[in-house]
Amino acid sequence: MKKVRIVVCLVVVCMIAASASADAFGTGDNQFIIDFVPISGSTNPTSGIQTSSGYIFTGVNNSYRMGTYEISNDQWTKFTAAYGTVTGSPSTAYNNAPYWTGMNLPTTGTSWYEAAQFVNWLNVSTGHQAAYKFTGTQGQSDYTFTTWEVSDTGYNAGNPYRNSNAFYFLPTQDEWVKAAYWNGASLQTYATKAGEGLTQGNGTNGVGWNYATSQPWDVGSGSQELNGTYDMMGNVWEWNETLLLNVSRSVRGGSYYDPYYENANYFMSSAMSAQNPDHETDIGFRVASVPEPCSLILLALGGLVLRRKK
Repeated sequence: MKKVRIVVCLVVVCMIAASASADAFGTGDNQFIIDFVPISGSTNPTSGIQTSSGYIFTGVNNSYRMGTYEISNDQWTKFTAAYGTVTGSPSTAYNNAPYWTGMNLPTTGTSWYEAAQFVNWLNVSTGHQAAYKFTGTQGQSDYTFTTWEVSDTGYNAGNPYRNSNAFYFLPTQDEWVKAAYWNGASLQTYATKAGEGLTQGNGTNGVGWNYATSQPWDVGSGSQELNGTYDMMGNVWEWNETLLLNVSRSVRGGSYYDPYYENANYFMSSAMSAQNPDHETDIGFRVASVPEPCSLILLALGGLVLRRKK
């Protein structure tokens, strides 16, 4: 009987931990947190879903966590204070500071390579494996992104860009799309909750999304989305890990200024842009993560409870 009580208690604790969570990084004045929401791998489409842009969503079989918000200027500034100079090759990827300077605004002017270095620091500073491989010397002009090789521990032939042992990473296109639009049974047109309509927000009353405006707003100023995220529709475009057209990286989500806002269908769901990874203008990002260890314990304990009932 005592064993059953212990299992039940652990399951309850893990169920609480498996909901929205926050991870801490840095120390002292440079400490900050990143909030995450859980995305389940238990449901996926039975076949690929083609969107209007031609992209085919096939689902994501593993569970993971998606950043609740876009990375802010405050988080970026505290990262650079701890990490040092963010630079490397090509030099064109490291030319711009964030254009919009409010500390709670999404950081912009960020190249894919800069976002990758941010994610690597999240991993290394917390005792995990770096997600992305760079050669050369960190903080110097020769610091260059490359792919993982077969001889590297954590090499994944299906995705040679991300080390399979990394805890934090940039979301792939499928991971990003699932977090935004998958409702457990189908891919929605918008990231809205059931019964909620598409609304242009004003950034002050916590309703709607930031599109067809003159600038980004503080992260999380609008409506909470389908799976607990904010600003996956509008505000700023976001880097994905996925390689497109052999050179470019996927960016998703539209932004406050995009000219396609006259056609909300375009940018709210199937909008997909390919940008060279050294591109910095008005692009931000959010971070994804593997599930909390407690989530995995929950699955195991759930199986134990079921076995004990038999």
